[in-house]
Amino acid sequence: MSQTSAEPNIKETAGYSIEEGNAASKNAYHWAQKTFGTRAGKPGEPAQDLAGGFSNEIRFGSERLGIGSDGIGTKIEVAERTDRYDTLGYDLIAMVADDLVVAGFIPTNLSNIIDVNTLNYEVVDELMRGLHDAAQFSQIAVTGGEIAELGNRIGGYPGARMNFNWCSTAVGVLHPSLERPLSGANVRAGQAVVALRSPSFRSNGYSLARRALTKAFGEAWHTAPYTGSDAAEMGNTWGEVMLAPSLIFSPGVGAVLDAGLPLHAAAHITGGGIADNFKRVLKNGVGAELTNLFEPLPAMQQLAELAGITPTEAYLYWNMGNGMLLVTDEDQAEAVAAQLQASGYQAQVAGRITAEPGVRLRVGAGELSYEG
Repeated sequence: MSQTSAEPNIKETAGYSIEEGNAASKNAYHWAQKTFGTRAGKPGEPAQDLAGGFSNEIRFGSERLGIGSDGIGTKIEVAERTDRYDTLGYDLIAMVADDLVVAGFIPTNLSNIIDVNTLNYEVVDELMRGLHDAAQFSQIAVTGGEIAELGNRIGGYPGARMNFNWCSTAVGVLHPSLERPLSGANVRAGQAVVALRSPSFRSNGYSLARRALTKAFGEAWHTAPYTGSDAAEMGNTWGEVMLAPSLIFSPGVGAVLDAGLPLHAAAHITGGGIADNFKRVLKNGVGAELTNLFEPLPAMQQLAELAGITPTEAYLYWNMGNGMLLVTDEDQAEAVAAQLQASGYQAQVAGRITAEPGVRLRVGAGELSYEG
């Protein structure tokens, strides 16, 4: 089955279009790139050749820094529904730290902004306590931030103690083992792909998930019982399952680079799934064949059934149990996986880079093919 885009019915179900989002992002980057010349030859000069990623390089003399911005998105509504806020800091850091590390930047600092309708001190305290814990895990210093009260400009789940949006910008330093950021320029056929397991939905595909859950269980879907085989780990309600925090991968990838193991490219699997995100680093006309990915979480399989979406579509909207893909030399792939495992992550050799373009997956649901 070949698919390069989501069909109209799944776009309607999800409430958004991956293609339209990509087009808007490409256009926004086009305008942003026109500003790069303002720093040409000066401190803060941006790199011109890293288009397609979610972070960029800025240069201060010989120092190479990375910068990237992101937010939690509509996962915030799950926290508002369940009235629990101390795990969202992991999501906030994961979205920016892991975007940095896939380009070879080790995250160092983060600034955040919380836009609220009406300030609630206790909720903000819970948010920041969770951010503190996530920062300790990822060795990031939170060095800036703001809380903005915007009244009815900020909406959310009715009855929540506070409606809000939470975004951040992170910076990092290029790992000393790298001469330039990882962009996929050195990816070649015959190289191997290592997958890192994601134990949650992370912060992506929540608009589709919430619509599917509302259709199946009604407005109070967050209280509906979850009976998957991993309920002991994930929680007994769909609200608990969907609130499970993102695992931050940047410390593990940093340890791979510290060990002197080769990385040629990496992809953070967020909205757009494996195909859309991995294709960003599959340059030089190459493709990938992934035959040993981690299995989708049981909750993802149940949700796909509830939403009535095909496996091909599910692998476009969710990470399906795979949070990051790393490209390394074939003879070093097992060593890379072992290093990640030693750092506490679940990792395995998942496939290889092919001379043929496109991304082909062999999963439990069958063979899925996404054109280049």
